[in-house]
Amino acid sequence: MHTTHTISLRHRPPLVLGRGALVMGILNVTPDSFSDGGQHDHVAAALAHARLMLTEGADILDIGGESTRPGAKPVGVQEELDRVLPVIDAIRAAGITAPISIDTMKPLVAHQALEAGADIINDVNGLQGAPEMAEIAALFNAPVIAMHWDRDWTVETDPIPAMSEYFENTLAIAARAGVDAARIILDPGFGFAKTLTQNFSILRQLADLTHAFPANAMLIGTSRKSMIGKLLDNQPSERLAGTLATTVQGYERGGHIFRVHDVAPNRDALRVAEATLYGPPQN
Repeated sequence: MHTTHTISLRHRPPLVLGRGALVMGILNVTPDSFSDGGQHDHVAAALAHARLMLTEGADILDIGGESTRPGAKPVGVQEELDRVLPVIDAIRAAGITAPISIDTMKPLVAHQALEAGADIINDVNGLQGAPEMAEIAALFNAPVIAMHWDRDWTVETDPIPAMSEYFENTLAIAARAGVDAARIILDPGFGFAKTLTQNFSILRQLADLTHAFPANAMLIGTSRKSMIGKLLDNQPSERLAGTLATTVQGYERGGHIFRVHDVAPNRDALRVAEATLYGPPQN
């Protein structure tokens, strides 16, 4: 049911993706992210939260220094570097060896974060924003999480065909830069320029997307998103149950990596979903 992928990292063991889902813990070092802004925007707090998420079962830490919520104030390159680099330095200085992804739209931030000890580029523009991003991925031989974010979508857009065309363009950009297609992890970009109906249509049809791109692993990022809040009429802090539902359904439809705020409950939900699909571990 799940495609299998082994994606090498420069300084760490490879990511092994398949029936055993990986959990990516969100570490926003921003003052204004939609759910946890201001909670981890100091190095000590960020390091403590990274340790907590790893204790709860996170496989990857995703560090971001700029909010992408609607209406968020743009952040300059130096300000973003000042937010993320000390956190990466502190994590590595503490002896933490877990893979780190850098969540950024800026090539210079990606470049310096990789130099500082990050392993993966997480680009919300799917390599279609800044042309240098794919070149940096090739330079560092870094995997890329390429998210879908098409600002030209309308309510009439048919999600899966349009998203497939977008990802074909992403893979073409990667190929021109010398990045192996199998090192691109696709992210449907739940909540980004999509209507409520489109978000749930994508989740429902996710298997069609995984089948269209069998060479690529799939990352699911629905944690505390507005698609849950609009449906249930609740606030980000109240969206854990809704998130768990989307996590399980995303896994059942072929998802490999789950980017979440609440690591432990999502890890538990994924273990139950895996046992349901494939049988519990044999002792």
